[in-house]
This record gives sequence, C-alpha cells and structure tokens, in this order.
Amino acid sequence: MNTRLNSNRDQKFFIKELSTVGKTGEALLWYSALKGRKMNGYQFHRQHPVGDSTVDFICKKLNLIIEIKGSSVQKIKLYDQKREEELSKLGYMVLSFSEEEVINQLDDVVSNLSYIIKSLDQNLKPDN
Repeated sequence: MNTRLNSNRDQKFFIKELSTVGKTGEALLWYSALKGRKMNGYQFHRQHPVGDSTVDFICKKLNLIIEIKGSSVQKIKLYDQKREEELSKLGYMVLSFSEEEVINQLDDVVSNLSYIIKSLDQNLKPDN
C-alpha cells in the first residue's frame, strides 16, 4: 500500500480504508469503549490525521492519542518511537497498547484508559 499521499482526497480515502479494515484490537477497543463518548463522556475519533501521521484514536479535548501496536519488529519499533516523539512535540500524550493486550486483557486496558482520562480531566477543570 502506498503510504505517500499526494492530496487531501488521497489521505481521506486512505483513512477510510484503514477505518474499514482496521486491526482486530483496534475495532474491539473502538466499539467497546471509545465510540459514542463511552469513555468518561469524551469524544474520540478513529483513524485521524495529525501532522504527517494518521493515529488510531484521538481525543482532541484531552490532547490524547491512543495507538494499538500490532508488530514487534525492531524496525517498526524505531519508527513508532520517532513518530510518538513527534506527536509529543505537537502537544499530545501518546498511549500505546499491543494488539494482544487489547484482545486478551480488554478490561484492564479500558480500566487504565479510564484512570488516565480521569487524571487528565482533573487537569482541565479550573481550581475552585
């Protein structure tokens, strides 16, 4: 698949294709915890462009990105690390979970996400 996108139209098609096919863990997390403001009332978007990347999930209000990692090949790990650093420079917190972790320990992943989101939510609220 060509990951170099020549136009906004190409990028939208690529994002739609990714969101349709997606990874099993990604779809599982989306439908069970993130879609429809299920996660503490926050809106998440799936397969959303950020800078030069397309992220698995994003909550713009919290500046939070969630990525589901499928492979553990060293070359991919280095790419992911650099990509996460660039997203952090743009002001986002990046959380990563493995595909296996989401599939086999969904309750734990959702619990961890809920805890982190509650912590971020506390930081958004003005002091009383």
